Amino acid sequence: MDIDKGAGLGEFLRTRRARVTPEEAGLPTTTGRRRTAGLRREEVAMLAGVSIEYYRRLEQSKQRRPGRAVLEAVARVLRLDPDERSHLFALAEATAAPAPAPPPDRGLRPDVLRMLGLVDPCPAYVLSRANDLLAANTRGLRLLPGIEEWPERQRNTARYTFLHPTARRLYGNWEEVAAATVAHLRAAAGTYPDAPDITGVVGELVVKSEEFAALWQRYDVRNRTNGRKNFSHPSTGTMTLSYEAYEVARTDGHRLIVYQADPGSADHDAMVLLGLAEAPRHQRDGEDKGGAGEFGRATAR
Repeated sequence: MDIDKGAGLGEFLRTRRARVTPEEAGLPTTTGRRRTAGLRREEVAMLAGVSIEYYRRLEQSKQRRPGRAVLEAVARVLRLDPDERSHLFALAEATAAPAPAPPPDRGLRPDVLRMLGLVDPCPAYVLSRANDLLAANTRGLRLLPGIEEWPERQRNTARYTFLHPTARRLYGNWEEVAAATVAHLRAAAGTYPDAPDITGVVGELVVKSEEFAALWQRYDVRNRTNGRKNFSHPSTGTMTLSYEAYEVARTDGHRLIVYQADPGSADHDAMVLLGLAEAPRHQRDGEDKGGAGEFGRATAR
């Protein structure tokens, strides 16, 4: 599945253009019905200071190597936020000089694995650019009940959010989590337009989840760096945890995700209980036999 190759830049510009009203762009209010949602192509071209033909070719992904000044002007007209602006430049770069995406990197340095233990009692895990669960500490794995039942190569937080039956009950703000998950994958797809790991999980979810497919068509873009999630966990009850995402150096998009709560709060107490909750049978057996224990790899490499 080609996610963003060729048509990606044009699709992104069209969806952003449809969201900006003439009034927001500073154009005079007109009477009568407009057939185009948001701004017309010629209006964007005029406001950005480029010819209509140039902008048309830009939306058709036929304008190779668009100038930085032009992209800056278009971003301003379309009222792009910082994440969307970065995505625009990434798409333009991919259109100008398409290159094979590097193969997915699933290896983890010992220092990164050690960090999973150092942040205890905070739940933590490492995700790939496609949201594959590469490693987790004990609380990090138990934070996603049921994911350990999947084969290791199938464990992916986007797949979990949309396809695992527990996820919709687990996340009290499921709609928000789902939208943010799709927006992150959109951003990753712009950076790695032909990456097989990203196209694979997106292709699967588009087919298997109508909600994912609808959110994918919205073309929202966000780099997930922090936020809050409301959990209704079957072992520890309700809790609200904040999270931070840290980019792992010298990797292709790996992120260390760490959850936390204010010490002494009920949320913190519930979070700590994750480490005391009874683990699934096969996980307990693995620990008894000298398995991952407090932290370890979540997928075989």
